[in-house]
Amino acid sequence: MLQYSLRRLLIGAGMLIALSMLIFLLLRLTPGDPIDAYIDPNIPMSPAQLTELRSQLGLDRPLPVQYLAWLREALSGNLGRSIQRMDQPVLSLVLSRIGPTVLLMGTALAIAIVAGITTGVISAVRRNSPADLSFSVLALVGISSPAFLSALVGLYVFAVRLNWAPSGGMLTPGAAFSVSDLLHHLVLPAALLSIAQAALVMRYMRASMLEVLNQDYVRTARAKGVAEFWVIAKHALRNALLPVVTLIGSTIGLAIGGAIFIESVFNWPGMGLLLVSAVETRDYPVIMGATLIIGGCVIVVNLLTDITYAVIDPRIKVG
Repeated sequence: MLQYSLRRLLIGAGMLIALSMLIFLLLRLTPGDPIDAYIDPNIPMSPAQLTELRSQLGLDRPLPVQYLAWLREALSGNLGRSIQRMDQPVLSLVLSRIGPTVLLMGTALAIAIVAGITTGVISAVRRNSPADLSFSVLALVGISSPAFLSALVGLYVFAVRLNWAPSGGMLTPGAAFSVSDLLHHLVLPAALLSIAQAALVMRYMRASMLEVLNQDYVRTARAKGVAEFWVIAKHALRNALLPVVTLIGSTIGLAIGGAIFIESVFNWPGMGLLLVSAVETRDYPVIMGATLIIGGCVIVVNLLTDITYAVIDPRIKVG
């Protein structure tokens, strides 16, 4: 297991470097001059001053040299300083936003797992029943709904029309911190973020349970007189969870993409909102730093998913 984990970490490190190279290249290919992000348009600068500033920032060097210089600083823990946020260190800026995003995504993931597994098991056990058909239709709608559409519709219906939840923010401005206030702001964006994941989990869980329920050992357990509840909970559910565990890990990237839209719509002070703001203001150091940390988190989650997969089913050998 240790060798397997180390090998996957090395592969993940390579993927992370490839991701940083891609983002670095895409930023340089965007229209406009990178130097525009570093100057005040209200303060005119002569061509000589622009040339000197370009040289100070290293923008006059070839792109491979610029990337290697950035990578060297990143490996040392220095992700640079924000251009638009009063020269704040990128690392501290990003770390201050991780907590809200982890809270939002963690809550959404918990909702998706509970709702998806529960409805998937019910649909499989009661195949072709009204409950099965209803859950299948809802799952199809959830998978087909993009995150930005779910966010806008949910905001309009539950926050604007019904006034069941706040329209934005993580806490009530000016109010003392309380867990109830935090949960009041958290429930709606987390529930909307969980829609696509819950729908995927439900469909995979249903298909996996249907396959397991037709296995010989399940029929044998029923023939021995084991109660149906224990047949489902003890004999079928654990084996049916294997593909679902893999799915949950692989949808973390999908959840991050959805979180960007959810945080933007609900003004949730997390990584997604920071990244959108950095893109709008061409804050290259923040974009690179946030992308690097998000990519690292996805790689670590995928590694933990593979290890969990092996723990759930001891028959799986990792070498």
